Amino acid sequence: MPQTHIPPQLLQQSDKILIIAHLALGDFTYLQNSLRALAQAYPHLRIHVWVDELRRTDDASQWPHLKRYAIYDWLRECSFIERIYDETYSPALLEQSIGRAQAEAYPLVVSLGLLRRPAYARLARKLSPHGFVAGQTKPVHFMDVRTYLAYRKLDAVIPAYPKKEKGARHISDIYAGWFETLFGITIAPAERFPFVDIPPQWHAWSSEQLQQWGVGPQQKLIFVNGFSKAPERSWSLDRILDLARRLQSRPGWEEVHFVVNVVPEALADAERRLAAVQSPRLHLFSADQNFFQLPAMLARCQLVISVETAVMHLANAVHVPVLALMRRTSPEWTPIDQDNSTVIWVATPKGGVEEITTEQVIDHLASWPPVQQLFAA
Repeated sequence: MPQTHIPPQLLQQSDKILIIAHLALGDFTYLQNSLRALAQAYPHLRIHVWVDELRRTDDASQWPHLKRYAIYDWLRECSFIERIYDETYSPALLEQSIGRAQAEAYPLVVSLGLLRRPAYARLARKLSPHGFVAGQTKPVHFMDVRTYLAYRKLDAVIPAYPKKEKGARHISDIYAGWFETLFGITIAPAERFPFVDIPPQWHAWSSEQLQQWGVGPQQKLIFVNGFSKAPERSWSLDRILDLARRLQSRPGWEEVHFVVNVVPEALADAERRLAAVQSPRLHLFSADQNFFQLPAMLARCQLVISVETAVMHLANAVHVPVLALMRRTSPEWTPIDQDNSTVIWVATPKGGVEEITTEQVIDHLASWPPVQQLFAA
C-alpha cells in the first residue's frame, strides 16, 4: 500500500521537487501559501511547477490565447518557484515538456490534480520513472483494474476528502492539510490568507488608467465581474449594466464609477454595447497585457462585486470588500476574509448564478455594513 507522506530523509536529501497541477487563478491564490511554506521549511529544495493545461488542443488557432494564460505571469514573479512548465497546451509541446522534465531526473514528483486522477498518476510516473511519486486518489471500484494499476504507480497518496466534508472546510484548509500530510508542514490559519505582490509598474499603470478614465482621487470606484468560463457561474453583461444604472440613480451613488471586467476576446463586443449606454462613469476593463493589471485595478477600488471566480479571492488578497454571487455547489470556495466579504447564494441547490437578481444585489448592498460605511464617509 502506498504511504500518505514523503519520508523526511528523502526531503532532506533531494535537491528539487516537481509539483503538477491543473492551475486556475483561484487555485493558485490559496495554493501559493502552501508552496511558500514548503520553500520555507526546506530552503534547499528547488520548487518546479508543471502547469497542465486542461484545454490542450491540436487546434492551432487556440494556441496564442492559451500561451498567454494569466497564471504564467503570476508564477514567473513568485520568488519561491524556480521553474515553471508552461507549454503543455498542444500535444506536440506536451511531449517536448515531458522530455525536458524527464531530463531533470526529479527525485520527487507530487501531483495535485483533482480531475482525471488516474491520468495524473500515470503522468507523474512518466515524468519521473525512478523518483518518489505522490498523487491524488479516490476510492476505486473493484472492477476498475485500469485505475487500480494507475494508482499503483504512486509511492504516496493524497486521499480525496469525503463528499460529506465538502464545504465543511475552506479550500485553504484543504490545501494546508495536503501539505501537512505529505511534508509534515503545519501552516497556521493566518498564513493561509491570500496575498499578491504587485510589481510597481502595474500600480503605476492603474493610476494612469484611472486618469484616462477621468476618475478623480476622491471618487468611489466599484469593480464588477460577471464573467466565468462556466456559463452556470456567469452573470450577463446586460445584468451588470442594469445594476450600474440602477445604483447610479440612488442618492449618494450618482458620481460612483463602475469598472466592468470582460475577457480580452469579448472586449470588442462589450465596447459596442457600452457605447449604446453612453455613460461616462462606466469603464470596460480587461487584463489584456499582464495578469497584474487585475489585482492592481482591484486595489484601487472600494468595492468588488463578483461571481465565483478568482476575482473575489484576489479582492481578499488586496483587502477590498467583496460581494460574491455563488452557487451552492462549491461552498469550500467562499471568500476567506469573512470580515470584508459577503455572499449571495443562489436559492436552488443546483441553480446557476443568473438566478440572482439585480434587486437582490441592490438590497444586499444597502444592508451590508462595509457599504454603509463607504457611503457614510
